[in-house]
Order: sequence, then C-alpha cells, then structure tokens
Amino acid sequence: MANRTIYLAGGCFWGVQKFFDQFEGVVSTEVGYANGPDAAPSYKEVRGGSGHAETVKIEYDPARITLARLLDLYFMVIDPLSVNRQGGDEGIQYRTGVYYTEADQLPEIKGVFGLQEAKAGQKLAVEFEPIKNFFSAEEYHQKYLDKNPNGYCHIPAAMFKLK
Repeated sequence: MANRTIYLAGGCFWGVQKFFDQFEGVVSTEVGYANGPDAAPSYKEVRGGSGHAETVKIEYDPARITLARLLDLYFMVIDPLSVNRQGGDEGIQYRTGVYYTEADQLPEIKGVFGLQEAKAGQKLAVEFEPIKNFFSAEEYHQKYLDKNPNGYCHIPAAMFKLK
C-alpha cells in the first residue's frame, strides 16, 4: 500500500511536528502554511494575518499507522473547542484543522470527529476540509524543536516521549 498524506493544523507547528515525528508509521513531516490565499507567504506575513494556518504535512504508511490513529493522537495535543488559539498562541494562523487529500480518507476522519464531538458534547472548532494549498515554511522552522530544544511549545514536553 502506498504512503498517504494528511495535513494537520494544531496551533504552533513546531510542537505538532515534533509530536508526530515520534510515531512509527510516520514517514516524514514538513511544516508550512496551508489553506490561505494562493500565494506563498513568509512567516512574517502569516504572523500578520495572511489567513494561512500553521500546518504540518504528514506522510504516513497506512500499513503501519492508520489515519484514525493519527487523528486520535492529534486530538490528544489540541484543544478542539478553542477558536484561533492553542496554548499561549492566538491568531488565525493558530486555528486547528484537518485537511485531507483523498475522498477515501473521509470515513476515518468523520468517525474520529463524531467520537470527539460526542466526548466534547458540542461541535468542534476544528476545520475539516480538503487541502487547498500548502507552502513549505522557511528552513529554520523545519524540526525547530530538535534544533532549539528549549524553544517555546504549547504541547507539554512529556507528549514528545509517548513512543
């Protein structure tokens, strides 16, 4: 079975990338800016409200990790009821979202969303739509917390040691 791709926006992309890098079946991750205007933004433009979400592109091997498992993990490190905010980060670029690439991903995504909404007792504030665009972030953002172990992250450090 070929590798698949899912895009997850979960607040600051540094921690989301580090979190997913620990799991077997995650083939690669890349941070970038998604589902904003169709022009590649700079980090400064994204911070200024360009409309893009800080997002992690995740390539995964579905024979080793399911999309449902990836989404269950995702919901462990976000507040799914928060609008445009995760931890101390606030702004449209920190919104949460699941951006899919293939229609056959929909049943797994809908299943996980249904369980999460039942658990929360209300509709989630997590976007759920096809990926419209994705622009790779500047190189210094890639694997940022590996390069800067004391860098800020809204995800507790213990979450990086689940594997």
